Amino acid sequence: MDRTLRLPPPVPTAAHGFSLGGLGTHGTVGDRTRTRPGSRVLLCGYYGERNLGDDALLATLLALLPTACSVVVTAQDHRQVQAQFGVVTCPRGEPVRLLWTLMRSQVLVLGGGSLLQDSTSRRSLLYYVSLILAARLLGRPVLLWGQGLGPLKTRASRLLARLSLHVVQGITWRDDQSAAMAAAWGIHAPVGRDPVWSLPQRNAVHGADGPAAGAICLCWRPTPLLNAADWRQLENQVIADAKRRQAPVCLAPLHDRQDAALLKACAARFQAAGLVCHFWRPRTPWHFMEGLASVRLVVAMRLHGVILAAMADRPLLALSYDPKVNAAAAAMAIPSINLADPGGLAALPEAWEQARRWRLSPTLLARHRQQNRCHQEMLAQRLV
Repeated sequence: MDRTLRLPPPVPTAAHGFSLGGLGTHGTVGDRTRTRPGSRVLLCGYYGERNLGDDALLATLLALLPTACSVVVTAQDHRQVQAQFGVVTCPRGEPVRLLWTLMRSQVLVLGGGSLLQDSTSRRSLLYYVSLILAARLLGRPVLLWGQGLGPLKTRASRLLARLSLHVVQGITWRDDQSAAMAAAWGIHAPVGRDPVWSLPQRNAVHGADGPAAGAICLCWRPTPLLNAADWRQLENQVIADAKRRQAPVCLAPLHDRQDAALLKACAARFQAAGLVCHFWRPRTPWHFMEGLASVRLVVAMRLHGVILAAMADRPLLALSYDPKVNAAAAAMAIPSINLADPGGLAALPEAWEQARRWRLSPTLLARHRQQNRCHQEMLAQRLV
């Protein structure tokens, strides 16, 4: 059944008599705006893009929302989001329908990730800034949940982001760097870790579909930080280790549209070297973690690939293309290579062996989840 939100007959809104106030005179997030119990909440993010990390963010957010709330989720692939999460969806790329949904909602939540940034494109930043300002013009509270801030490469982008932050009603940050950037603008809010560290557990339901026993699982993505010679160095490390241990190789694109072509090219070179390769598309975050149970090593680049593999307690090497991955690896003492460092791959053999010995620290995980209480507390305070 299609559960995409359809346009209803016009209804009155309470847009009159609003103000754009959000942060108050001292720049601290926390006015006393509340929504009534059973509020209709519009969740906006990078959902339905076949990106396992964003699926994990949405799963965590839905688990932390007060149960009395009704939910509409912006999505690109409506059927995927509806089937996986059982929610009503709204087309993210259709401004008229999105605005109408916003008018019929009581609060807007921007859920996880780093939405206020211009590294993807200036258009993406303008989209989310426009959505925030539209919500405020309609008198709707706006919550930024578990957010990162930046990169913001231009002065205009920084001005837009700063304006947006000054009119929202609640913020929690996912990292210290984002909080520090906002604090420099006079905007202070609680800081946790990435919300996916608090992803609720589920019992195994996906059966035997996954990597072969003893496999090396590669969760790689394209990056301009690596040239052709760098990719060959990574591939040669995999080939040498797999041959020495007689291990199969599993290639898992966590963002199918962006990662699959790269990993297929890698698979062709591994097969030419005589390796046994398996291409695996995990369907949900839990499917990914369950499937890693028999894996002997995960080499991940995307932030949420690192987090989910760590939570699955598998030997893990993080290849960091972004400061957020560096920060996550350092906080959990995960062996890592900073791809932005010239010559960083020289340490690859040593880091590879360290990764095979790495295991999750329950103490550090508990600390992350304790720090993440701020994400749930903001939702409880604002939506109940």
